This record gives sequence, C-alpha cells and structure tokens, in this order.
Amino acid sequence: MTSQTAADAALVLKDGTLFHGHALGRRGRTLGEVVFNTAMTGYQEVLTDPSYAGQIVAFTFPHIGNVGTNDEDEEAPTPFARGLVLRADPTLPSNFRAVAALDDWLDRRGLVGIAGVDTRALTRRIREHGAQTAGIVAADDPAPAIELLRAEVAAAPSMEGQDLARLVTCRQRYDWDTGLWRLGEGFAHGGGDGPHVVAVDYGAKRNILRHLVERGLRVTVVPATATADEIAGLAPDGIFLSNGPGDPAATGAYAVPVVRDLVATGKPVFGICLGHQLLALALGAETVKMPFGHHGANHPVKDLETGKVEITSQNHGFAVRPESVPSGVDVTHRSLFDGTVEGLRVQGRPVFSVQYHPEASPGPQDSAYLFDRFHELMKRAA
Repeated sequence: MTSQTAADAALVLKDGTLFHGHALGRRGRTLGEVVFNTAMTGYQEVLTDPSYAGQIVAFTFPHIGNVGTNDEDEEAPTPFARGLVLRADPTLPSNFRAVAALDDWLDRRGLVGIAGVDTRALTRRIREHGAQTAGIVAADDPAPAIELLRAEVAAAPSMEGQDLARLVTCRQRYDWDTGLWRLGEGFAHGGGDGPHVVAVDYGAKRNILRHLVERGLRVTVVPATATADEIAGLAPDGIFLSNGPGDPAATGAYAVPVVRDLVATGKPVFGICLGHQLLALALGAETVKMPFGHHGANHPVKDLETGKVEITSQNHGFAVRPESVPSGVDVTHRSLFDGTVEGLRVQGRPVFSVQYHPEASPGPQDSAYLFDRFHELMKRAA
C-alpha cells in the first residue's frame, strides 16, 4: 500500500490500516470520517459543500485536479471537508476557467491532502468495514507523527451523535438574490417578486439557493436554530429545509420540534438531504447510520409514482429507516443501489422531501424539476 516514490504524507485508518503517499495542500495533520466519492467532476464543489463537514473525502475517479480551480465553483465561503485523498497527483490545470492549481487552492484554504494512495483498495476497505475515522499527516518526514496520529484517530468520536449543523449554519438571517451561473454571463441576479421562501440553513449549498431564485422566488435564509415563531414572523409562503452534515438525530434535538410546528402551519415545506431526514423525524420516522453512505453524482433513484429513473447527486451517511415511516406518509423515491428511502410526501399536505441533491453541483440535473414542484405548491397555496 505504499507509493513507489518518496512519501511525505500518510493516511491512517482507525482499524490500523496505513497508506503512504504524496502531500497535497497545507502541511500538517487532519482528522475526519473517511468516505469515498464516486463523482467524476466537481471536486471543488464537493470540498466546499457544508454537508462534508467533519469528513475526509477519498475520490475514486483518478483524474482529480486536472481542470484546476476558480472563484465560481464553490458551494460555501470556505471548505468544510477536513481533507482529501487522491490516486494520482493533480496535473497542471487545463481549463480556460482555471485561476489556480488545486494544490495551491488547498494550501490557501488550509486543507491537508494526500495523493498516490491506492484508492481502489481504500474504497474496498470502506465498503467491507464501513466508514471510519481516519487521519492524514503531511510533512517532510511524516514517520514521527504517525504514532501520534494513530492515537488521535483512535480517540476521535464517530459521526453518530454529532450535531454539526450548528458549526456550519449562518450566524444571522440574510437575503439571497443570486441565480444560476451561465457561460459568458456569470451568475444571474434575482430580485424576483414571486413567493417568499424561508430557507432553514443546516448547511445549505449555494446552488440550492440559486435554484430557488432562478424561479423568481424571494429567499430569506435563517440559522438552523431559528424558532418556528421567528420563521412565521417572516411571513413565508413556503419553507425550505436545507442539506447539512452530521447525525440528524443530534440536530433533531432542537430542529425537529420546529419542523413539526412548520408542517402544522399548512404551508408548503420542501426538504433536501438532512432537511429530508429532519422532516422524517418530525413525522415520526427514525434515522439510522449507513455502513458507508452515498457519496457521488451517479446514483440511480426511482420515482415510484412515475416509474422514471433519475441519476442523482448524493452525499449522506444517515438514512430514514424504511419500516419506521408512519401511516399517512408515502415513500415516493427509492435508491436502485440498495433500496434506501430517497423521497417522502405527506398525504393531504403540501409537504415533501428527497434524500438526494436536485440542485446537483456537481452532478446531473435530472431532478431540478423538484424546485418547480415546490414553486407550484406555493402558487396554489397563495
């Protein structure tokens, strides 16, 4: 499992597995839950997705970094992933939009990474033994730090029980008025006069907010800890529950009572990823930690109502327990990989959610119609 050239970085898993490789980005140490991501593009969006807070991302696609980085393909003001693992050293940027190489981008943002790792072997280990805590050390001579890193990894908590939404949410309310990006035009400016959406930020990706604005909606973003009264005071026409990291049961300690009250208002509610899980908890379902989760941009999901299959972008380590879904709530979508619950709808109410990411970034845009569905529900309720 060692590289064939001089190693100046090491990856240590909680089960004791050790990989050697080449240092990327900032020199130092980092800890996190190591997960594998199967997307072939969008590494910059992945690393800045707040849903990856607390995680080290191992990319299964070998050519990561070849298009460099830019100032537009970021889903948050700062990266939230703890580190990254690559098979091959990034090549020089080869894209007209690139403004910096991946290695420089990582260094400026304080991210520690490692290349030259047998990511196929790493992925197999995660699949067979589950996601686990890991650490990366990058230094001229990483050997002296490996035993210290082993001890830190052994003592680190698992993802279960961690409320990470508090760490990534906004600190105060704000309005969002930026739409989608277009080649040669950049990001569109919103300022529409359509229905008013209050988006609860458990770790919201920017592209979700852009999709809402793109449909002429007025968007107000509030922190994860906002109360139902605070949200109602903004007179929303609909409520959006965003994606985010960590254990939904831990975040649910304060979020679920709020979501339950929001559902009771009768206003349209749309949840994505963590928002989907929190909605499920509010409706009486349970969530469970998955062995290695879903992380990638090529996951097939079946719409049980239409029979259509959508290729989706996903990032979640927890899922709704199927047998816990209560009566009065329909399962609308399922994963064709493992049968995971991928969508819910409340009977007789304008309330629905999906486990995957219809805003993509990165990923296919098969599911963008869900934002239109949300918009239509708000227009009907007006």
